Amino acid sequence: MNQLDALKQYTTVVADTGDFRQLAQFKPQDATTNPSLILKAVQKPDYAPLLRETVERFRRRPMDEVMDRLIVRFGVEILRIIPGRVSTEVDARLSFDADASFTRAERIIEMYQAEGVPVDRVLIKVASTWEGIQAAKRLQERGINTNLTLLFSFCQAVACAQAKVQLISPFVGRIYDWYRKQAGSAWNEEANAGANDPGVKSVRQIYDYYKHFGIATEVMGASFRNTGQILALAGCDLLTISPELMAQLAASEAPVARSLDPIQAQMGMIDAMQYDEASFRYALNDDAMATEKLAEGIRAFAADAVKLEQLMKAS
Repeated sequence: MNQLDALKQYTTVVADTGDFRQLAQFKPQDATTNPSLILKAVQKPDYAPLLRETVERFRRRPMDEVMDRLIVRFGVEILRIIPGRVSTEVDARLSFDADASFTRAERIIEMYQAEGVPVDRVLIKVASTWEGIQAAKRLQERGINTNLTLLFSFCQAVACAQAKVQLISPFVGRIYDWYRKQAGSAWNEEANAGANDPGVKSVRQIYDYYKHFGIATEVMGASFRNTGQILALAGCDLLTISPELMAQLAASEAPVARSLDPIQAQMGMIDAMQYDEASFRYALNDDAMATEKLAEGIRAFAADAVKLEQLMKAS
């Protein structure tokens, strides 16, 4: 049995791509997209017609609507291939506006429903800012499931649990990137690999907290740099993996052991936490890595949304 199939015994495997033609060979349960992945896909000849058709059909509509039409079109195509759910992102430029994020998410769901897609097959992705988490709370109360992305800190995970969001996406690789950059020439790759990887440790802490307190929110490790990070989180509820790393896992038959275990998590000594807006903002501010990576992630997704708009205007 290859490592990808072995991993699926413990964890739901999710494809992290906008390139839906790659999906069938890896048989993931779910799929996630973001503006960067969609931007990358529409620049390939296979997907350029999707962009042109969507722009042509909705040319007289506001640009933000055309953008949502395009990402929903990708989501619909992905759902033809996978059996589970697709995550679709609200424009990152709304990350600090709870009301606008909520309204935009409702519109995205309406677009999916108009295409015959039931609400339970879509996760709305919003950034794990305080405003994003509050928008997600309202969406969950409306029966719209959410995926809280750009999550780098424990306080974000606790606030998401309080909001009863469906799923969180802690970014393993970007946490690793930050610590590696900070260490510079003193970085010891071997000493910070596997279970000792700072991104892996962050997800383990969140996973153990959720399982210890019986929190229903799903944990989906994301943003991987290598297969070692993925295998060190075998047993996590879900892992969203790029096609390139899925191919590496599928090419190896080395054994895969379960690393995260809900029963072990329940047995540990863990203190319950609670955050209001002020304590959340202070805790996030106190975590330099999370503060920098959250801001950087929002800027990057927003920049790619602008590039996608420019492509649409040129079509």
